[in-house]
Amino acid sequence: MIYLLISICCSVTVAVLLKLARRYKINIVQAVTWNYLFAIVLSLFFFKPSFSDLTSAPVNSVYIALGILLPVVFWFLAGSVRNIGIVKTDIAQRLSLFLPIMAAYFIFKEQFSLPKIAGLSIGFIAIFFTLYKKTAQKNEGLNWLYPIFVFIGFGIIDILFKKIAQIKAIPYTSSLIVIFILAFVISLAAVFYLSAFKKQKMEFVNFICGCILGFFNFFNILFYLKAHRIMADNPSVVFAAMNMGVIIAGSLVGILIFKEKLNKLNYWGLALALLAILLITNPFS
Repeated sequence: MIYLLISICCSVTVAVLLKLARRYKINIVQAVTWNYLFAIVLSLFFFKPSFSDLTSAPVNSVYIALGILLPVVFWFLAGSVRNIGIVKTDIAQRLSLFLPIMAAYFIFKEQFSLPKIAGLSIGFIAIFFTLYKKTAQKNEGLNWLYPIFVFIGFGIIDILFKKIAQIKAIPYTSSLIVIFILAFVISLAAVFYLSAFKKQKMEFVNFICGCILGFFNFFNILFYLKAHRIMADNPSVVFAAMNMGVIIAGSLVGILIFKEKLNKLNYWGLALALLAILLITNPFS
């Protein structure tokens, strides 16, 4: 369970760093780019892949799609944290698990139990309640699009990672490094474009912040994988604990530290999100 707690803390720390980015005028595109570079370095150190595994990786459309989606969705994640807060963003990210579950039903023809169907239904209600706001301030009318993109983006990423897990030609960790490399190359191209055509300056502070971001982002993944390995007989427990832990911890940080405002329906959405995750990840569903 200690691995899960570390993973949850790392995940919430990433959200906190993204929240602080605006305050300290950090360039998110640059920070995300160096985040992937640092993640590559850490992956090479901890996973110790063979050179032949990395060079023989079947870089198909799934790898390329993940290489593009990871940085793009990260940018939307940062925008969501800045504009609507940690609480709602964490809920949107964690509820994205409904998309791969729906894919399992509609594409892979998996049979669903009544609790899982109930969980999906409650989940969609939770999304509406969580994002509900009585009045929108000026220039904030489209802020709800950020968590929607986070929800859809992370859902698609999860589906694509499940496809990567089915590739047996190389170890899963080697595939992860290849994806990090692709994400870094694509992010770097965006940095060069913004530098050349939008006159954005390359600043060392963004590199430092990106390395810190990459540190917590990587260890979030590493300890999550370790938790799954140790609790291999109870994957649903790991999944439920991770998602609920992040929602609860993120909510506490957002409300108590950053003074994020939630209305009654938002709190109902938070409660329903936890209930939905319990229903769809319980071992009897």
